[in-house]
Amino acid sequence: MPNSADGVQSALANARYHCTVTTAHRNFLPWLVWIVAAILYSVAILNRSSLSSLGPVAQQHFQIDATVLSAFAVIQLVVYAAMQIPVGLMLDRFGPTVLILFGGLLMVLGQLAMATVHEVSLAIAARVLVGVGDACTFISVIRMLPEWFSVRQLPTLAQVTGLIGQMGQLVSVTPLAIAVGAYGWTGGFVGVAAVGLFLLLIGAFVLRDGPGIGTAFERITGRLGRISREAQSLGVHDNTAILAAVAPPSTSMFPVITDAYLAAADGAARRKMPGANFWKQLRRLLSIPGVRLAYWVHFTTPFALTCFVLLWGTPFLTGGVGLSKPVAGSLLSLAIISGMIAGVLLGPLTSRFAERRVLIIMATVIAAMLVWGAVFAWPGKPPVWLLAILMIVIAAGGPASMVAFDIGRSHTPRSLSGFSTGLINTAGFTSALLVIMLIGLLLDWQGAGSPDSYSLGAFEWAFAVQIPFWVLGTIMVAVEYVKTRRWMEQNGRTLR
Repeated sequence: MPNSADGVQSALANARYHCTVTTAHRNFLPWLVWIVAAILYSVAILNRSSLSSLGPVAQQHFQIDATVLSAFAVIQLVVYAAMQIPVGLMLDRFGPTVLILFGGLLMVLGQLAMATVHEVSLAIAARVLVGVGDACTFISVIRMLPEWFSVRQLPTLAQVTGLIGQMGQLVSVTPLAIAVGAYGWTGGFVGVAAVGLFLLLIGAFVLRDGPGIGTAFERITGRLGRISREAQSLGVHDNTAILAAVAPPSTSMFPVITDAYLAAADGAARRKMPGANFWKQLRRLLSIPGVRLAYWVHFTTPFALTCFVLLWGTPFLTGGVGLSKPVAGSLLSLAIISGMIAGVLLGPLTSRFAERRVLIIMATVIAAMLVWGAVFAWPGKPPVWLLAILMIVIAAGGPASMVAFDIGRSHTPRSLSGFSTGLINTAGFTSALLVIMLIGLLLDWQGAGSPDSYSLGAFEWAFAVQIPFWVLGTIMVAVEYVKTRRWMEQNGRTLR
C-alpha cells in the first residue's frame, strides 16, 4: 500500500509542474502574439513599398509615363490616410485581430490583381486595395500591445515593432526586385501574395485581442482553447503607482466624454453601425489636450523622412546633387538602417524619461531643421558626408513619430482608443502628402519638373517648403504641451 506522505508529495510535485508549465505558457503567449503581429505589419510595409524599386519595370509592364507611375504611390497614401479614422472606429468595434486579418486579406487580393492585370485603371484599383489593407494593420498592432504587456515595455515594443516593419521596406528594395527579375512581374507579385496568405493563416491561429479572448479560428469554431482561457497579460506585474501614472484617464476627469464612454459600454449602442456618432466622438477626442498634443507630435516628426524616402530623395540626390545611382541608393539605405537603430535607442530612452519624452522628440525635429539648413547654406553641392548626416538625422523622425501613440494612449479613454490612434496616425501622412505635392509644384513652378531640367537650386527652394510645416508643428506642440501639463497638474497626474 503506498505511503500517504509519498502521495501528497507526488501531488504537490505534479501541481508545481503544472503551475510551472502554465506560467511558462502565459509568459510566452504575449511574445508570440506580438511577434506574429509585428511580422504581419512588416508584410504590410512590403506591400506598401513594393513598387519602390520597380519603377522602370512597372513603366514597361503597364506602358505608362512617370506621372502615372507617381500616381500609384500618391493614391495609395491618400487612401491610407483617408482610412485611418474609419479603421479606428472599426477597431473599437471589432478589435485588432479582425482588422489585421481583414487588412492582410485585402493586400493579398490587391497583389494578386497587380500580378495579373494589364489595364492601368485596374492596377490603380489594386493599389487602392493594398492601401486600405495597409491602413488596417499598423494601428491594430499598436492597439493590441497594451492588452498583453506592461506599460513600461510599451515604448520599447512600439519602436521594435516599427523596426521589424522597416525590414519589409528593405525586402522591397532588393529581394523583391531580384524575384521579379528572375520569375517575371506575375511570379514576383504572386510570391508576395503567397507569403502574405501563409502568414495570415498563422495569424488566424495565434493572434488574440487580449487574455481570455480566442483566436479567429476559435471564434469561428466556437471553442475556446485552454491556452486562450489561461492567457495572462504581462501587465499584471505593474505596480499601482506605475499604473496610476500612465494609465488612460478615468472618464470622471472628462465630463464631456462620459456619455460616449457609457454609450460604448451599452449593448444597444454597440449594435449601431460604426461611425454613427463620428462627429460627436471626434469633438470629444479633440477636447482632450493630450490627444491634440499627440496629433501635432505626429504631424511634425515623420514627413521629412517620408517625402525623402518615398519619392523625392532619389531625384534630389541624382538630379540635384549629381550623385551616381549606387551612391544615392546607399544613402537611402543608410536612412532606413539609421531609422531602425534610432527606434532601438528612442524606445528605452522615452520610457526611462517619460515625463520629458515630448522634449526628446522635438529635439529630433530641431536637429533635422538645422542639418537641412546646413545643406541649403552650403556653397555649391553639399558633400556626401553632410548628406550622410542628413540621412541619419531625418531617419529619427520615423521612430520619433511612434511616441505620439504612447502620448495618445495615456490620454484617451479605452473606449475611444482605436479612434484616437487612427486620428493621430492621420497627422503624419497628411503633412507628408502636402509636402510631397508642394515640392512637385515648386519644381514645376521653377521649370525644373523633369529629370532633364533638375537643378540643385530648384530642389533647395522646393525642399524649403518643409520649413513652415516644421514651424507650425513646433508651435502647436508647444501650445498643447503647456495645456496638457496644466491639465495633468490640475488632475494630480504626472506629465505623460
